[in-house]
Amino acid sequence: MDSVARLGERLQEFAAARDWEQYHTPKNLAMALSGEAGELVAELQWLSDDETKAGLAEGPLKERLADEAADVMLNLVRLTDMCGIDLIEAANAKIERNETRFPPKT
Repeated sequence: MDSVARLGERLQEFAAARDWEQYHTPKNLAMALSGEAGELVAELQWLSDDETKAGLAEGPLKERLADEAADVMLNLVRLTDMCGIDLIEAANAKIERNETRFPPKT
């Protein structure tokens, strides 16, 4: 999978094959995204920085974080697809606005 657009298409096909489009409203997808972000946070919530570093080096934590990060991304891509938002274009526009709002220290 080499693009956000192709990932969106794959998610669209996945949802259609399971008749899930009826559930994929912007509100429902935003709520699912929030829940998945919470699950990502929960993996790290009570770990110290040293415990996180050790967990990432050993593998199991990294695998769990990868799964949760993927869930966040999949819900975000599906949400933006359903809303007609080009995620890459929106992200670049946001970075450009932030460059103006937060100029580098000189």
